[in-house]
Amino acid sequence: MPNAQPTQELVLYFQVHQPRRLRPFRFFDIGSQGEYFNDDLNRSIVQRVARQSYLPTNALLLKLIQKHPGIKITFSISGMALDQFKEYAPEVLDSFRALAATGSVEFLAETDQHSLACMMPGDEFEVQVLDHVAKIHEYFGIRPTVFRNTELIYSDDIGRRVEALGFTGIFTDGVEKILHGRNPHYLYQHPDQTGLKILLRNYRLSDDIAFRFFQNNQPLSVEKYMSWLNGIPAHEQLVVLGMDYETFGEHQRHESILKFLEKFLQTVIKQHHFTLSTPSEVIARTPAIGSLSVPSYISWADEERDLSAWLGNDMQRDAFETMLRMEQDVKSTDNPEILERWRWLQASDHFYYMSTKKSNDGEVHAYFSPFASPYEAFMNYMNILNDFSYQLSKYERTPVTEQQEGALRSEADRREIHMPTWAMTLQNTYEH
Repeated sequence: MPNAQPTQELVLYFQVHQPRRLRPFRFFDIGSQGEYFNDDLNRSIVQRVARQSYLPTNALLLKLIQKHPGIKITFSISGMALDQFKEYAPEVLDSFRALAATGSVEFLAETDQHSLACMMPGDEFEVQVLDHVAKIHEYFGIRPTVFRNTELIYSDDIGRRVEALGFTGIFTDGVEKILHGRNPHYLYQHPDQTGLKILLRNYRLSDDIAFRFFQNNQPLSVEKYMSWLNGIPAHEQLVVLGMDYETFGEHQRHESILKFLEKFLQTVIKQHHFTLSTPSEVIARTPAIGSLSVPSYISWADEERDLSAWLGNDMQRDAFETMLRMEQDVKSTDNPEILERWRWLQASDHFYYMSTKKSNDGEVHAYFSPFASPYEAFMNYMNILNDFSYQLSKYERTPVTEQQEGALRSEADRREIHMPTWAMTLQNTYEH
């Protein structure tokens, strides 16, 4: 009897995130003790996306998993999204709990606020990750062992920090500039921390669903998509598909998107070319083919697939650095509510809205932004930071040690990011 053809691992994961969007905050609102976050808008969006995307897609996945236990799905749900589900749409949490109870779903860890904390000095990144791990355990009774950083931001340094937290694997994007001719369809390991395995997303096949599903007035067919998947040579170990969960019913609102997902999963489970797997299963049974070094930051965003989606212009860098300089004052208040709001202001979305990119990337940024322009997003955010700074000045503070202050100062010096002054921009804008 001939040997059976080996099957390839197929990992399908979804990112679930909803930011706490800011309310309009004018220059003249500074000092008014006004609320920063637009609760009405956030409630409306979360409930709308729940109806159009989360609830019907979760119901479909639960039905399919109950019928076909071999279907395995992976989720990365930000803590900010989980908290808003609890607040605005508890039925969504219940539907994710039902999926967790099947044993066929894995939940990844990430930063609790879906932030750029990996770019901050000190241990803010580690604190946010551990907060998220605790939240996943609170909601689902699961402790994640695999990590997915905000927007797949990754570098060797981030890998070291993630491995030190006890994770066995991490996701990032399989971009050509880090592979240098190698294949993304294998499991790799960190060059120093060999216990950390790296799973690389196939961004082309992922984006065929997320961004190119409906073209020329026709939806993508499962037959065509499977022909692309089946065209991957059988000796290649692993294919990772990853996309925003809101693709199903929110970003892609055509009714055929859920039919595509259903037929796709049924097709994969019935054929023997691919085995649907969770990342921890892949790590447990698949050897790494070698090490992969990523000395500079990469991400899954925009054509550059670097940090430019959030820190690519002076406005973004100025906003980020202004927020960062508040850390000592925020933490010295020893006030949990102040700390929570400062962390909500770290969500990567706020900086994403300030992007001034053009063409396709610019259109995607504009689609997600609640602001009329990146300049409005910048001014609104900076008005809030100015007010936040004013409110901080009223609190008594616990002194920061010289060692802590020196560490923050040396890290800021090391980064050597030039920041422009924003006060004149605000003044000129509001005068006109």
